[in-house]
Amino acid sequence: QVRLTESGGGSVQAGGSLNLSCEASGLYYDRHCMGWFRQSPGARRERVAVIDRLGGTSYADSVKGRFTISRDDAKNTVYLQMSSLRPDDTDTYYCAAVLLSLATACIEEVVSPSYRGQGTQVTVSS
Repeated sequence: QVRLTESGGGSVQAGGSLNLSCEASGLYYDRHCMGWFRQSPGARRERVAVIDRLGGTSYADSVKGRFTISRDDAKNTVYLQMSSLRPDDTDTYYCAAVLLSLATACIEEVVSPSYRGQGTQVTVSS
């Protein structure tokens, strides 16, 4: 059974930082591009960032320069470091896994992933 378990969400003031983690189990981790998308109730999913199995990364324009994605294949874990947070970053953040995809395609596919986690809430107050 595939499981993606997110942690690290919370509340922070604008300009602050949060670090998200996602541990994967039950899948061939090194065959997957890993990433994050975010979504509010009733809204469309929005891509955030991805990192493929070769270490290539891609980011949504809205988070470039503020968010950094990384992965530790020994721990089957992907991380999202978020800084200079803004109120419009408030959302539920979901970890996602896309099979056999490189970053340039994965950033498009992350909103319809092979697997996703249950989500972790990030709230940024002004």
